[in-house]
Amino acid sequence: MNGILLVNKPSGLTSRDVVNRLNKYFHTSRIGHTGTLDPLATGLLIICIGKYTKLVDLITSKEKEYIAKIQLGISTDTYDLTGSTIATSNKLPSQEEVIKVLNSFQNLTYDQEVPKYSAVKLQGHKLYEYARRHQEVTLPKRQVTIFDISLINYNQDIIEFKTTVSKGTYIRSLIVDICSKLNICGTMSSLTRTKQGDLSLEQAYTLEEIEKGNYSFLPLTKLFSNYEVVELTDEEYLKVQNGNKIIKRFTNENAILTYQSEVIAIYTQDEQNPQLAKPLKMLI
Repeated sequence: MNGILLVNKPSGLTSRDVVNRLNKYFHTSRIGHTGTLDPLATGLLIICIGKYTKLVDLITSKEKEYIAKIQLGISTDTYDLTGSTIATSNKLPSQEEVIKVLNSFQNLTYDQEVPKYSAVKLQGHKLYEYARRHQEVTLPKRQVTIFDISLINYNQDIIEFKTTVSKGTYIRSLIVDICSKLNICGTMSSLTRTKQGDLSLEQAYTLEEIEKGNYSFLPLTKLFSNYEVVELTDEEYLKVQNGNKIIKRFTNENAILTYQSEVIAIYTQDEQNPQLAKPLKMLI
């Protein structure tokens, strides 16, 4: 079985939990997701099944949109409401201050510190393993970009905002950075991934719908809507089958190659010779 499936992840499950349920339903272990959502978080989780697991890294690299809420007045060790409180404060910013700080992150690229309660590895161990053993380590940083950020609502002690970010961005860490600039205590109280690339949460299915058979796989052309589709000739197919370069017959940088209407590979323009195309992902 091969396919791309859009799942609406519920709160309380890890991304791995979702994959495990789908393993059982589809009777296959060849399933992967394209961007971890914490147990507290909900929303769009793109699932790759069968040969499409080879596309996980391509899909993961797409920018993501989230709606998040900040609970003001407390800070926690996990940067969200599942953690232990480490600080409290009654100080609340004005709406003008909140908007000003959010705007300071607009289109910003910076080195973001990874949360200590995360699965990022340091010296062969996951960061949360150090945290649970109360071992202090220097937390790694990742360069991330906040493409867009805006206030949705500010009501008493809750800030709700929408943001579009690059791969590798931790919204929990972004919230810590926002609260630091505001000089207040705050922690993430909810998070929903609403978009990934051109795909939106409205297109996703709940696990219950999927397990009842009420779903459909996403065509690859919808996932990579800016890729042309090129039907291979017999001669081209033999070359592509062996991972060889072919004459580039598409306008954009990348193309989905099919043979007898079956998706065979994704090819990209060759850097050294733009008239040729080379394999980006082989799907046979």
